[in-house]
Amino acid sequence: MSDELSLPIILPIGAIFFETLFLLTAIPIEAFVLNKWLKFDKRTSIFYAISINIFSSVIGWIVFFMIEPMLPIAIKAELINYIFFNKLKDPSISTMLVLLSFTIFIATFLVKFLLIKLLIIFMDEGGKKTEPEIVSSQQRSSYMNIAKLQNTSLITATLIANSISYSAITFIMLIRSR
Repeated sequence: MSDELSLPIILPIGAIFFETLFLLTAIPIEAFVLNKWLKFDKRTSIFYAISINIFSSVIGWIVFFMIEPMLPIAIKAELINYIFFNKLKDPSISTMLVLLSFTIFIATFLVKFLLIKLLIIFMDEGGKKTEPEIVSSQQRSSYMNIAKLQNTSLITATLIANSISYSAITFIMLIRSR
């Protein structure tokens, strides 16, 4: 009786493989950018690139599975058709896809920036000093300027890394669609 009531398991193997391919494309690109722009060593750059990409991918899929039940039936059908068969039936959906792609890019950039900022804060070994130092107001303002510069550099590096990796992934998707 329980065999009759169980739902069949359908795995989108193509989507899983392409997510893996996208991660294998984005991680080395972003690690290279982090290495060059933020002057991290290669091991640290790879660690940060793997961490931010895996976490942002998991967060993205969680958001997708939370939003998907609320979508209209027509959009769900197009989404399932694209995930399983790599084809869109309705040509009018392309405008929405462009807007959605831009939104996903910005959201991914923000998530990656926040994740790398948190990782740098939590993994910072330099902040573990045993002796408190007496800091003058001039030194404090100098530290604040350095922190602002580092934050700007981190934003720029994350934006460039995300842009290049998204460009590579878009190129792969264009090849896939032909």
